[in-house]
Amino acid sequence: MISSQEILDRAVSRARKRLVPFLLLMYVVAFLDRANIGFAKQALETHAGITPEAYAFAAGLFFISYAVFEVPSNLILHKVGARLWMARIMVTWGLVSMAMMFVVGTRSFYTLRLLLGAAEAGFFPGVILYLTYWFPNRARAQVFGLFYFGAPLALIFGGPISGLLLQMNPVGSLQNWQWMFLVEGSLAVAVGMWSYKYLDNRPADAIWLSTAEKSALENALVHEENQEYLHSGFNLAPMLRDPHLLQFVLIYFFLQMSIYGVVFYLPSEVSTLMNKPAGFEVGLVSAIPWICALAGAFLLPRLADRLNQRRRVAAIALAVTACASFLFPLVGPRAGLISLSIAATGLIAVQPLFWTFPTSYLSGSAAAAGLAMINALGAVGGFVAPNVKTWADDHFSSPRAGLFVLATVALLNTGLIAIVRTHHPRDKIT
Repeated sequence: MISSQEILDRAVSRARKRLVPFLLLMYVVAFLDRANIGFAKQALETHAGITPEAYAFAAGLFFISYAVFEVPSNLILHKVGARLWMARIMVTWGLVSMAMMFVVGTRSFYTLRLLLGAAEAGFFPGVILYLTYWFPNRARAQVFGLFYFGAPLALIFGGPISGLLLQMNPVGSLQNWQWMFLVEGSLAVAVGMWSYKYLDNRPADAIWLSTAEKSALENALVHEENQEYLHSGFNLAPMLRDPHLLQFVLIYFFLQMSIYGVVFYLPSEVSTLMNKPAGFEVGLVSAIPWICALAGAFLLPRLADRLNQRRRVAAIALAVTACASFLFPLVGPRAGLISLSIAATGLIAVQPLFWTFPTSYLSGSAAAAGLAMINALGAVGGFVAPNVKTWADDHFSSPRAGLFVLATVALLNTGLIAIVRTHHPRDKIT
């Protein structure tokens, strides 16, 4: 006789094998389209007259429109289902990413980055929300960790691919950087069309689960939803007054400042370390920190689950990241690459641990809005990071000043994670 727990475990395992690889593919394509301007930076400066200041501003503009449309997008997803809305998001952002090939100056660059942010809004919190429809809380840290493979995988494979596209012999009238945006944007369109056929909205819709597995999974999720703190309908005012939710926002804001300080500038920093222009070789070396991050995203959530110490493991990992970030500007090329690798590993691996905090605090339509609000307001850190770096470099007349500022942000965030409350009263917000 198979126990109900064994049936639930089997259902979780089958859902993980079915959904996570495809969602991971979606995230790889999303992150590639978001971060590929790091490789186009030199080409945009040369061929489109984009100054370093304009580049920093445009890199961050993505997150402004992204933040504005996050909550509405996630509420629509919760209402119409992930299958339709995820496909819409991916196809739209793929088309906009392809249109980046038409950048001819600062104005078009700013406009397309704003449009890209609006198009992609809701994807990441939508996936986080979608995973709460399928996986009980005890399984989420590992599932989130697997999903977070997407960022390093995009940068592991995207770096060499972007570098190779930038080095190939031009075809037709397009420059290499234009081909890069065209090819990588078309991937999002193709995967978005595929997602409409592949994804199921809820366990009840999954023909690949048995009736017993569907029932076990749905019963476990309903039981957890009844135990969670904030599960009333969407009401923005209580959320904006809730201190725990605001603490989540601040932690995620600092995390995004740190990670995009690495993402947007790692190719150019590696180019400087190697004393070579951005290309295939720089792309290969740029992949090394993200290979390390991949290992961290796999191991750290498992360690945290085994120890049942998600908050403590996250705080220690972020403290090590901050130390590596301070060290990077002060050492030579080899030690610098090691420091970058440690920093990238910590920043990627901490994020799936972070998302276990709000997903155990939110459910239902409150989760749809709350997760989107955390991601939206936190994602503004992606706008702040490149502009703070540029300001600090100019203000202190040092190309390394901005890196020290971003390292300080990681150190401050260590303290915030160390004191965040992961257990809470059961009272509802009404």
